[in-house]
Amino acid sequence: MRVYPEQLRRHLAQGLCQTYLLFGNELLLKQESLQSILETSAQQGFIEKHRFTIDNQLHWQDVYEICQALSLFSVRQVLIIILPETSLNITQGNALKALKPYLHQDILLVLDGPRLNKKQELKQWFTLFHKNGLYVPCNTPNAQQMPNFIKARCRDLNLKPDHESVLILAQWYEGNLQGLSQSLMKFQFLYPDGTLTLIRLQESLSRHNHYTLFQLTDALIEGKVNRAVRIVRQLQAEAVEITLLLRIIQKEIVQLFKMQELWVSGMPLDKIFDHFRVWKTRQKTLVSTLHRLPSPKLAELLHHLYNIEIMVKTDFDSRPWPELTALCIEMCGYPVLLDPIN
Repeated sequence: MRVYPEQLRRHLAQGLCQTYLLFGNELLLKQESLQSILETSAQQGFIEKHRFTIDNQLHWQDVYEICQALSLFSVRQVLIIILPETSLNITQGNALKALKPYLHQDILLVLDGPRLNKKQELKQWFTLFHKNGLYVPCNTPNAQQMPNFIKARCRDLNLKPDHESVLILAQWYEGNLQGLSQSLMKFQFLYPDGTLTLIRLQESLSRHNHYTLFQLTDALIEGKVNRAVRIVRQLQAEAVEITLLLRIIQKEIVQLFKMQELWVSGMPLDKIFDHFRVWKTRQKTLVSTLHRLPSPKLAELLHHLYNIEIMVKTDFDSRPWPELTALCIEMCGYPVLLDPIN
């Protein structure tokens, strides 16, 4: 059976399965799902936990012995097996399948692995454990799914966002559920009545930053180079995580690129703005932006952004902030001559 993370608690309340298959690319949803399973199973005596990772060093006999080592005085046990990011090889798949006969009512098995495609879901090892288990796909919601995901999260937290707040949160936190979760919990504390409006969201961010990421992306879209540089410097001084900035700017550039593609294909701008749900107050500015940043320039910016991200993740002695500043200047329409990133 397949259920989604937001449905898991309801299913756990109806009784435990022998096996839970947590597969997906969203760490937060997997952590929350696992925590729900562990909390519920602990109430039913599954106190002891064992965790194994499938790799070339794993001794499968150690895993099998966990299931055989029970005695009258043993507690019920949770066995967590973490699968590799790459597909299981034949030996690993066979070893995992060989675990199935060892399972019994005092063992609860959790398989934790990467996102699966349809072909992988038909593998013998998966169908074997899925037959009497619960499959919980823990994948990051896409742009279309994010608004409903946010509404569901807000309901769980007794928050009441208006339509604009849902849309801006969806844009802001697409691909960053950890940040979304932290912000929603913060809103709970800041606004006891639970009401979320666009003004409240902006006020909340302004309390913690002299400048906000909203203001940076607005400056980039509007081509206000001096303001954009001031904001980047302030965010650097406040130790804002640079990867978050890169992600937000990337989202803006990708959306502009998609708009350019539709515009070149002949779609009228008003139709394009309707398609991307651009607010009326922002449409005039975006017309200027699309004239300023044609598709080849946007492709250059994306390449530059990619190089900065590689720098951040692989060279801890690098200085990515000047490169980010240069990118912002370029995005505002001013050429910058810098040495290429190695």
